[in-house]
Amino acid sequence: MKKIAPIVAIAVIAAFSSCKKNYTCTCKKSGAADITIPITKAKKADATKTCDAAQTTYSTVGYSCSL
Repeated sequence: MKKIAPIVAIAVIAAFSSCKKNYTCTCKKSGAADITIPITKAKKADATKTCDAAQTTYSTVGYSCSL
């Protein structure tokens, strides 16, 4: 049992730790240069919110953004 406890502890920690990655939000417009926004060390939900905010900003000039 003593040998299994550390393995179980590591598995529990890994299961509950957040998965943070690097993402790129790309905003495109026909006939214009793409705008890329790097999003570093973020959860996917947070990266999506950031990209949605960029969509709100750049849609006024005809860009469409996606993660």
